[in-house]
Amino acid sequence: MKHFKLILACLVLFGLFSFEKPQLATNTQPNILFVIADDWSYGHASIYGDKVIKTPNFDRVAREGVLFDNAYCATPSCAPSRAAILTGQFPHRLQQGANLWGVLNKEYPNYTRILESQGYYVGLTRKGYGPGNFIAGGYDFDPAGKPSPDFATFFSEAPKDKPFCFWFGSTDPHREYESGSGEKSGMKPGNVQVPAWLPDSPIVRSDILDYYYEVQRLDRELGEMLKILEDAGQLDNTIVVVTSDNGMPFPRAKATLYDSGTRMPLAIRWGNKIKPGQRINKFVSLTDLAPTFLEAAGQQVPVQMTGKSLLPLLQGKKIAEDRSKIYFERERHANVRKGDLGYPSRAIRTHDFLYIENYFPERWPAGDPEFYHSVGPYGDIDKSPSKTFILEHKSEKAINPFFRRAFEKRPANELYDLKKDPNQLNNVATSRRYAQELKTLQTDLNRWQVQTGDPRAASKEVLFDKYPYYGPAVKGAPSTYKPPQNEAQ
Repeated sequence: MKHFKLILACLVLFGLFSFEKPQLATNTQPNILFVIADDWSYGHASIYGDKVIKTPNFDRVAREGVLFDNAYCATPSCAPSRAAILTGQFPHRLQQGANLWGVLNKEYPNYTRILESQGYYVGLTRKGYGPGNFIAGGYDFDPAGKPSPDFATFFSEAPKDKPFCFWFGSTDPHREYESGSGEKSGMKPGNVQVPAWLPDSPIVRSDILDYYYEVQRLDRELGEMLKILEDAGQLDNTIVVVTSDNGMPFPRAKATLYDSGTRMPLAIRWGNKIKPGQRINKFVSLTDLAPTFLEAAGQQVPVQMTGKSLLPLLQGKKIAEDRSKIYFERERHANVRKGDLGYPSRAIRTHDFLYIENYFPERWPAGDPEFYHSVGPYGDIDKSPSKTFILEHKSEKAINPFFRRAFEKRPANELYDLKKDPNQLNNVATSRRYAQELKTLQTDLNRWQVQTGDPRAASKEVLFDKYPYYGPAVKGAPSTYKPPQNEAQ
């Protein structure tokens, strides 16, 4: 016994043994690190082939785990997209949660709260659910978790005998940007691949570089969090998910149902629990994340969740659900139409086609041309140099097509042949050649709406436009605007 104590003392002295309880053993419930960008589109990462942007840490997560090519948000609008992620449900099932600056009601099961009730230490930094009013929904703090200054602080304060669930809600690359920041960082405007739905001009190229600069800043912060986990020996027992809430804040992107608004970057890493280096082309929804986290933690997935766990897909097992198509939607984004009206639409995306159904084609899809209450004219498109450039040059022959696609009214039905038109510029919905495809997609979309309890499957005249808008008015908004009586000030 005397010799054993002497040997043990030597081991402690030389740091080979510690009396401290390890934070987590590798056979316990996994930690969860969820990293969500604010307005980042698919393709804008070096591992996706972009030659300008550098995202080494996102690339690492993808290389050491799984990279997705067809991940889609449930809606291309911040608050309802985040509500859908938290609840694992499509926004149309969340009442006021379907709108920007709406309410997420506590009655809908939320993966962070479920995990917290089962012993997880749950936290949040920066942007969680929102913008919206979660207090009106019965929450006493953000639905994504209790606020913490940063991940380092949260990790240091986490109980050593509990797994953690952390939501890192970056505010990058949301606008506004520091003009010229991208070029100052060393990126070259001449190397930018301008999307086909934006005009190629020096102003737009510089604007894209400023957006890239903020994506790279997010990536650096991701790297810092990975290092903390790695240094603590906890990286391989942590599910790391990196994605975005909706597309880039440019005309015809964010707040639209085109790929530029709905198709998300997504990478998932989980040590040796999933085979590294996978690249998955099947369709997944961000509503699938909540059931994935719950299943990984050994918890029952609430029947209300429409999302399906990705674990079988990640682990190469047979999957029960059909992942050959995806559905998404939108309701009211900003309050930018007279009468507080939104622009409700539903869509189905397959590998070959994108079909969009616009319920009120008489409304302006990007918001009224006149300033109503929030943001400004065409207020569903964020203020930006790219937006200003298009509006100022809309009468020019070369620029007018970009203006029409982003700002003018759209037909009730939009159909895009993705093999011929991957950028979704040529609507073929009225072509007789595509009549059968159109009918098939319309039937499939309606079936999904009925199955998931979409109120718009029964009637166009539903409550989404009548729900309170909790966002602030912009100075100079016309005095004709009358906020709902219960609107928060």
